Amino acid sequence: MAQPKTNAMRILEKEKIPYEMLTYPVTEEHQDGVTVAKLCGQDVNAVFKTLVCKGSSKNYFVFVVPVAEELDLKKAAKTAGEKSMEMIHVNDINKITGYIRGGCSPIGMKKLFPTFIHESALEQKAIIVSGGKRGFQIKADPQQLASACKGQFVDIIFR
Repeated sequence: MAQPKTNAMRILEKEKIPYEMLTYPVTEEHQDGVTVAKLCGQDVNAVFKTLVCKGSSKNYFVFVVPVAEELDLKKAAKTAGEKSMEMIHVNDINKITGYIRGGCSPIGMKKLFPTFIHESALEQKAIIVSGGKRGFQIKADPQQLASACKGQFVDIIFR
């Protein structure tokens, strides 16, 4: 049986961006990115998480950072040109992005939000981000992933 396609996968295919789909077993409890990297047999430095924040302007911003790092909200606000920044509440993820916790991809959200990708992604031949559904990861060239989500590479945005 063929694997289901997510919005992220459809967009990559439409834009003719090659990717590899990785899967991992999903449990009832939340699985952090470091655990997902291990379950997929991937180097933790190549796996990135997608975090959605709201700035003081009430606009939303997406930050794609290494899974083992923690986003520094002050630095994130400065990067986005905002006075302050806060993570959106987990209950709002679906309403804002169309995705769920643990399956939020920077590609294929309901709206195209300003997206900032940590520049360490450029040190990797390929990076891994959520495929748009729990249990699915996408592995692709960082420049091409950035192109698909109109993301820009930035320096330090984590602690």
